[in-house]
Amino acid sequence: MPETTVVLSEEVREAVAARRPVVALESTIIAHGLPRPRNLAVAGELEALVREGGAVPATIAVLDGVARIGLDKAGLERVAVDPAVRKLGHRDLAPALATGASGATTVSATAFLAARAGIGVFATGGLGGVHRGWTDTQDESADLRLLARTRIAVVCAGVKSILAVPATLQRLETLGVGVLGYRTDRFPGFYLSSSGEPVDWTVRSPEEAAAVVRARDALGGPAAALIVANPVPEESQLDPAMHDRVLAVALDECRERGITGQAVTPFLLEYLMRETGGASLEANLAAVRGNVALAARIAAAL
Repeated sequence: MPETTVVLSEEVREAVAARRPVVALESTIIAHGLPRPRNLAVAGELEALVREGGAVPATIAVLDGVARIGLDKAGLERVAVDPAVRKLGHRDLAPALATGASGATTVSATAFLAARAGIGVFATGGLGGVHRGWTDTQDESADLRLLARTRIAVVCAGVKSILAVPATLQRLETLGVGVLGYRTDRFPGFYLSSSGEPVDWTVRSPEEAAAVVRARDALGGPAAALIVANPVPEESQLDPAMHDRVLAVALDECRERGITGQAVTPFLLEYLMRETGGASLEANLAAVRGNVALAARIAAAL
């Protein structure tokens, strides 16, 4: 890529060159995942958590056709307040760069840009995955295929609980994406500490997770992500009975209204937030904070 297409902040560039720990952060949660002005406060909080863990934060976004790896205060503010900031997946990057657009990066776009910049650890909330009713709609997040060909460690709270978790885990296995449970033998459920689905491998410390990353890199072979699935603390999770009840109603309403494709996830997440009185948002934030803190410790251990 031309040097002017992807630009690392001075701090991130120096850290990558010196092989100091860096953690990539997505910007979609800032632009589209949280209400204003709380979104900007959370953006600063997450970067501070990375620094507390001994790493350099690299929040990623596209501004005026330039992919920025590491945002300054003005960049964070723009992502948080500018209504023209779009939502960019990996496939949207080329048009955005070519047309001078601005956008917040999703999991797929952030992972791609982070790996291209030489950053090995990425923290997010929940991944996309296989949607419920996949046999009818063939609806699957672009996150999965991108992670299957991107060598990066992704710390997350599983996949969004509105998705088909067993089908998503099966798809990750088919694609060769490794999954580790962090201090758990159950795959997390995003808002919930457990989805009820088992994981094959468990690590107990950032150092153990880092050892798996090093072993993967030493083996070589196909480039693929390693998912470190870190559950939201039980005391911070959404009440499971409330979650199941509200989600069932939300799914019914989705079908009745004929909502399909990319509109499904934002509709369901907004419905959950409204009908749980904001409790789902607090669980989401608790998960993100935990993931960011753990990612910094893993990056430092590497």
